[in-house]
Amino acid sequence: MLSRRLIRIKAFKTLFAYIGSESDNVGAAQKALLESCDKVKDLYYFMLNITSSLVRVAEEKIAVGMRKFHPTEAEANPNYKFVRNRFAALLSEDPEFGRICQKRGLTWGEYEPFVRHVYNSMLTKEYYQEYMASGEDSFEEDCRLFSCIFEDEFEDNEELDSILEDMSLLWVDDLAYALNVIIAGIDETRRKKRIVHPNTFLKEDDKEFALRLLTESILRYEEYFKLLEGHLDNWNSDRLVSTDATLIVMGVTEAVVFPTIPIKVTINEYVEIAKYYSTPNSRIFVNGILDRIIQEKVGSGEIVKQGRGLFEQ
Repeated sequence: MLSRRLIRIKAFKTLFAYIGSESDNVGAAQKALLESCDKVKDLYYFMLNITSSLVRVAEEKIAVGMRKFHPTEAEANPNYKFVRNRFAALLSEDPEFGRICQKRGLTWGEYEPFVRHVYNSMLTKEYYQEYMASGEDSFEEDCRLFSCIFEDEFEDNEELDSILEDMSLLWVDDLAYALNVIIAGIDETRRKKRIVHPNTFLKEDDKEFALRLLTESILRYEEYFKLLEGHLDNWNSDRLVSTDATLIVMGVTEAVVFPTIPIKVTINEYVEIAKYYSTPNSRIFVNGILDRIIQEKVGSGEIVKQGRGLFEQ
């Protein structure tokens, strides 16, 4: 589930917190990193579980309309297409999905006002209106509808951000990524006709990569920070942005410790992370210092890459 970039971001945040706490408990930092990674999967299940809540709101609205003494034509003859959506039904009937959501408390019961706001927003959207009016009646169309819902209704939503912050401080930053994974998962469900449950890590060695990157960065932090200070031309280390220092230490560590990751990939990854988690000038600073230190270590033989093209800049 987690991309290598997101793993790097999780390791960066954990390392930054570890250095700031002045702790010496590496095991606790490793545990915090793995919990942070697992939280992304919890967010995935929590957001996906709003599916059944939306259907339930639609069912309640139909029931209320039919109980009226003088219902409108639409209320007297409701369109059941959404409440009979096959993707939503498949998800609600999946025992593993239900077990995970209940066990981890990933339910929307106390957030019903938000669910209703999302449903009312859907009613105004062209994608929903076209779905309800369409003569097509297929599992594929049902899946496409929920892809549209997850694409359209949740990003840049202040009400949702507030809910996520209450549940986990880690979730707001991870929302966009989790939504993309959900949309990809719906497409896979459409093709396989079954619910797909993601693993926390995409590949078997990604967990090892995460733990080793964090652990080696902790163990090498003091050494590489001093090395970094030696490259601060006309710049006092007290003025060094702490996030920049953390990113550079991690970048050097990755270049030294992982021989199969190309230098270009390592530098580009930490420059991209700097864009979002540091200052406006950090991208240029991190790129320049990281490139200089890595090239020195290549020259000294401390960095040795395996495979063709791993030194290409």
